[in-house]
Amino acid sequence: MKPLDPRLLRYARGARTVLGLGGLFGIVRTLAVIAWCWCIAQAITVLVLPALGETIRAAGGEDGRLTEFAYSMSSLPWLVAAALVALLVRSASGWAMDVLAARGAVRVKAQLRAAALDSLDSRSPDTLASGSDVNVATVLGRGLDALDGYFSGYLPQLIMTFCATPLLVLAVLLADPLSGLVVVIVFPVIPVFMVLIGLATRGVQQKQWQQLQHLSHSFLDVVEGLTTLKIFRREARQVQRIARETGEYRSRTMQVLRVTFLSGFVLDLAGTFSIALVAVTVGTRLVSGEFSLSLGLFVLLLLPEAFIPIRAVGTAFHASTEGLAAAEQVFELIELPTEAAPVASSRSVDEGPAAPEIAFETAEVVRGAHTVGPISFEVRPGEIVALVGPSGAGKSSLVAALLGFVSLTRGSLSRPDTLAWVGQRPGLLQGSVAENVALGDDETDQLLVRRALDAVGLEHIAGERELGAQGAGLSGGQAQRVAIARALYRAWRTDAAALVLDEPSSALDAQSEARVARVLREEARGGRAVLMISHRPALIESADRVVRLGEAE
Repeated sequence: MKPLDPRLLRYARGARTVLGLGGLFGIVRTLAVIAWCWCIAQAITVLVLPALGETIRAAGGEDGRLTEFAYSMSSLPWLVAAALVALLVRSASGWAMDVLAARGAVRVKAQLRAAALDSLDSRSPDTLASGSDVNVATVLGRGLDALDGYFSGYLPQLIMTFCATPLLVLAVLLADPLSGLVVVIVFPVIPVFMVLIGLATRGVQQKQWQQLQHLSHSFLDVVEGLTTLKIFRREARQVQRIARETGEYRSRTMQVLRVTFLSGFVLDLAGTFSIALVAVTVGTRLVSGEFSLSLGLFVLLLLPEAFIPIRAVGTAFHASTEGLAAAEQVFELIELPTEAAPVASSRSVDEGPAAPEIAFETAEVVRGAHTVGPISFEVRPGEIVALVGPSGAGKSSLVAALLGFVSLTRGSLSRPDTLAWVGQRPGLLQGSVAENVALGDDETDQLLVRRALDAVGLEHIAGERELGAQGAGLSGGQAQRVAIARALYRAWRTDAAALVLDEPSSALDAQSEARVARVLREEARGGRAVLMISHRPALIESADRVVRLGEAE
């Protein structure tokens, strides 16, 4: 968990603006702080020096170096006016930095979400098969929203630490080398404490984040199975389960807050001791008359300002750890390895109309520890080919290679420029049936939607019918037929040369399956190449040719 991950600058241009302008505002604010401290120190010196000098002389002492660098009484109005101007500049620059950080947070979150979604969109749908959609939704939703604390609280203080602290320590060194030397010696103690505290915070924060994701999983499982739970009257146990996991998340959150408060106390204590050490040395020299009063007051006013940014960084760090943890997972999504490889088109201007639309030539795919192939087969226009084999034989892996989602490790394959595809899951979204059928089409052709629904036996389903999340409102068989209708719509809309179906009838009854088989035959008669994966005997028997894949992945 880095305070500033370089990948944030790489994937979110808004972060560069925040750092660039934030650094400028930080320098302006620091110069205003130095000017304010100098003017206030000189104004106080002008006011108290006459009375202090009389007291010292009445006691038989000497002024020593107390009056060095002191202004005259006539300079008091100018000093006060300059202090007010410095205060206004300091406030304005601080306000500008806060506004910049807030607006930058909005832009950065939008850019990171867009980059992550683009990354997922350009990769295989099963890239995250080992994970969960809940994790992605939690990271891109609640997780990235936690970056508000990072940008509004932590990042401005981090900028001030890098911009202000060196200038303030340099000012102390120039005003009083001894005090500056003490600051240089004791200052590194605070970063050491911050590192140790950061290590402790990382552990408890990761446990809290994992508990939040587990809670999200549980809640989604309950929502998806709510109907079944109600039927079997098991909803009460799930309520107890959610309550228990919510309590665990609350406990994790309290652990994070406990570490936050304790670390804040430690950082404040270290900063206070450092300031006190310098204050004692300055006060001792002032009493003995070995130090200028104006410089002494300037150092004492400036010293807390030098420690404020780094102490604020330690305090604000805890408020941003959740966002940083989520950002790391967003970067992992953006940097997912690319699996897709270019696939050659199957046609050339010299080839005849009977040339195969889909062809595998000694094709081999390696996915994890499993190897599929080598295998060779082709699908010609007007032909239905069934790809069959036991579960795990690699049928879906070959389809993923055909779609360009994974690369062949050996051999070659060719496909048409356009094809329509039906996956194992319907993949329906919240919205109307027509919107799901015409998914991805800028302008929905309602007549074509109706034709596609009628073709798969959904004459009674209106295109305007609204569906819930993940197609709620339809049975499993209806959802699968809507997915097939979507592929038909895409094939007709784009005049696709091939139709690829992965287990298209797994949730259908015999009558609906026969209807789908007739539709596929009609598509083949129309000149399309049809490749389907199926375990259903009736659908396999409707194919012109069967390709058996017997090697396990």
